[in-house]
Amino acid sequence: MVHNKYLLSFVITLAAIQSIHAVDYVVTNTATNTTGGSRFNNEIGFTYTKQTLTNATGFIWKIFRQRTTANRKNVSKVSLFIDDMDGVAYADNNEIHLSARYIGSYSSDLKREIAGVLFHEMTHIWQWNGNGQTPGGLIEGIADFVRLKSGYVPSHWVQPGKGDRWDQGYDVTARFLDYLNGLRNGFVADLNEKMRTGYSANYFVDLLGKTVDQLWSDYKAKYGK
Repeated sequence: MVHNKYLLSFVITLAAIQSIHAVDYVVTNTATNTTGGSRFNNEIGFTYTKQTLTNATGFIWKIFRQRTTANRKNVSKVSLFIDDMDGVAYADNNEIHLSARYIGSYSSDLKREIAGVLFHEMTHIWQWNGNGQTPGGLIEGIADFVRLKSGYVPSHWVQPGKGDRWDQGYDVTARFLDYLNGLRNGFVADLNEKMRTGYSANYFVDLLGKTVDQLWSDYKAKYGK
């Protein structure tokens, strides 16, 4: 009986691993002749990058509580390109584009920073966006919420309670979402699921009993901001 339990546990674990690896990750460095492209090859590498993408996917599914394929987007391949471009990174149509210029100029822990960026961008691959209706600030805030929970938080991020608007985006909204997730365990997962087909500000009322503006006021008051 005990043996059967261990066997069942092993099969479930193996199935979960196989499920993650069912996604094909392709990494292409199109900027090998640049400083950043060279740093990517020498200091980050393809193996580390693919493993980070795999880890990010598993982590995001856990955050979103997407335990089965029925709960997730149907994505079988994610392509990452290291490009000679401005900015940091962006995700579009199951592709992530990472700036070789950013890699070339970054002066702190490069591998840790790129891991954080990839967790953020992979969230865009997997999150629901309300069929395009969700505010951009909330989309970016959820991606940074995942980065926050992963532990890859840059030193320049705002502290809890900071910001001018709940949908200001990125770290400001991520901190707010972390507060809301503390009020209702799994709030971000539930919100993401609701945004599978559309978006409404009433989702906050449905899940937490208050408008998002009331919740923002409570949040600011908690931190005396």
